[in-house]
Amino acid sequence: MGKSNPFSFRRSNSGSTTRRRRTTKKQGESPLLLSQQSANTPSPSSPQNAGDVAATGSGGKPMGAALVKPKKKTGARLWMRFDRSGESEIFECDKNTIIKRAGIPARDLRILGPIFSNSSNILAREKAMVVNLEYIKAIVTAEEVLLLDPLRQEVLPFVDQLRHQLSHKNHFNTSGNQGGRQLALRDTESNLSASGRWLPVPETAEGLQAELPFEFQVLEIALEVVCTYLDSSVADLERDAYPVLDELAKNVSTKNLERVRSLKSNLTRLLARVQKVRDELEHLLDDDEDMTQLYLTRKWLQNQQSEALLGGVGSNSFPNNGHHLRRLSSVKSGSMLTSGNLNDNDVEDLEMLLEAYFMQLDGTRNKILSVREYIDDTEDYVNIQLDNQRNELIQLQLTLTIASFAIAFETLVAGLFGMNIPCRLYDIEGIFEPFVIGITAASLLLFLIVLGYARWKKLLGS
Repeated sequence: MGKSNPFSFRRSNSGSTTRRRRTTKKQGESPLLLSQQSANTPSPSSPQNAGDVAATGSGGKPMGAALVKPKKKTGARLWMRFDRSGESEIFECDKNTIIKRAGIPARDLRILGPIFSNSSNILAREKAMVVNLEYIKAIVTAEEVLLLDPLRQEVLPFVDQLRHQLSHKNHFNTSGNQGGRQLALRDTESNLSASGRWLPVPETAEGLQAELPFEFQVLEIALEVVCTYLDSSVADLERDAYPVLDELAKNVSTKNLERVRSLKSNLTRLLARVQKVRDELEHLLDDDEDMTQLYLTRKWLQNQQSEALLGGVGSNSFPNNGHHLRRLSSVKSGSMLTSGNLNDNDVEDLEMLLEAYFMQLDGTRNKILSVREYIDDTEDYVNIQLDNQRNELIQLQLTLTIASFAIAFETLVAGLFGMNIPCRLYDIEGIFEPFVIGITAASLLLFLIVLGYARWKKLLGS
């Protein structure tokens, strides 16, 4: 028993104790060291090891970096940028970048989303103007335009017209810029009196600055495209409406009624779209404060002047020249401010612009209302025609009812004599034919009497 058995439980217990000690020693190591060891130890199933295997060839030689697919931006939408010169670029951008770039709150960007696709809004903010007119969704600043979904079929006319007009005006301003600046500078020097005060600028210099600011140029193009589109839609509606209504007036059928119903649905939707744009312009015209906030170029120039004043750029005579600084800035920057625009509360240019398109939309609305009145008149005519036919059917029914009453009287007399009751008339020869003729004549007379009474009471037409 003193000899140890190689297969005894004591030996196996000592071996398991040694393994437990090694495990305890490994568990006692630092977690940081273990994590470093696990990170440095390649795993055949790990993605990193798979990438290393793909990056190295036979013999451990590198074969190039592993291809990694770029992550797609979540919530990115297609935008097009236009600057003052008409240059454009298309890029994808998310809403946070647009918010930081345009300086607008997030709730204004939601207006350009699909939820408010059927609404029409023109919102003024500190540095931008949010335009949502029909299918045109844009953010306009004093220096650029950010257009959403520019590749849509409906937006392409606006893109082409915006590029064409901005490029044309930029070419015109570039060709006439040198002479205009020299003339403006000569007028500036000639209007400076000996006392150092600015005198009124002549009308020639005013004509150089009679152009609208950049944001109003974009707004004018948007309104023009939208109004033209609505006018063409109304013209198509009129062209399809009158033949359908004339056909319905001639022949009241299910097919014609269905065509008129579809026509009325299209008219109602088109009227609602025109009414939304018209109401938005009317709201702006009724509120001078909102129109003042739309002058982005004016506010941009004021900010530039404030920064120049705070930075101490001007000399001691700078306050005297501050009144004319806006004119020079408008000539150099092409912001097209007139002398009346120097007043912060002056909204005459914008008011005239909005009133012109408001009147055009009002005319478009009147066209739609005239078509709707024609539809109502046609429906009234059809209803009158149907009522007339209904009255004729009622008269026919009344006439047949009177005839049935007269025949029922004759049938009653015949039924009474058809009973097997003894009667003296049965013994008279040749009484049958005169009796039948008499009963028939009495029934006819009853019919004429009741019919004459109905005509006397005007229950039947003449």
